[in-house]
Amino acid sequence: MKGIVFTLLGKLVEEKWDLATWQELLDETQPASRGAYTSAASYPDQELFDLVGALSRRTGLTADALVRAFGKFTLPQLARLYPDFFTAKGMDAKKFLQSVDGFIHVEVRKLYPDAGLPTFQYEDPAPDRLVMVYRSERKLCRFAEGLIDGTADYFKTAIAHRQVQCVLQGNDYCRFDLAFGGKT
Repeated sequence: MKGIVFTLLGKLVEEKWDLATWQELLDETQPASRGAYTSAASYPDQELFDLVGALSRRTGLTADALVRAFGKFTLPQLARLYPDFFTAKGMDAKKFLQSVDGFIHVEVRKLYPDAGLPTFQYEDPAPDRLVMVYRSERKLCRFAEGLIDGTADYFKTAIAHRQVQCVLQGNDYCRFDLAFGGKT
């Protein structure tokens, strides 16, 4: 997993709790990296799962809730770091989500060929609807849900979504049904 994920998790923990909490998580989990994360480097996925598990035990929040909150937190951070992905002509919430696999992930792979990114397929049944099919060995569909929540906030558009299939329930992929409302 790319280091940017870890640096953003550290930023979330520092903002939501404090720097001491982040250090305590690192002390508890003893990651091989020793918590010295750089954005472009790769780190074992297990380090993320261990940190989230430790944060869950510390806060009493479920790991699923934390991962979803992390996804929501991450979206505006990515918008700040990579504004071109968000500001293309005519970009709105639906177009942005449709651009993840065919544009954003293509660009990420150019920079980081070893990035283990999820894949998305899309169905576009109506102007105000979108179906996203998510596949990933990491099974971070809660993170994807949080990114959808963050997209709604960023574009100030209501997005009702439900996951009708899930890898965490034994399915081969996750299927998100999205309905786009008006501006919020």
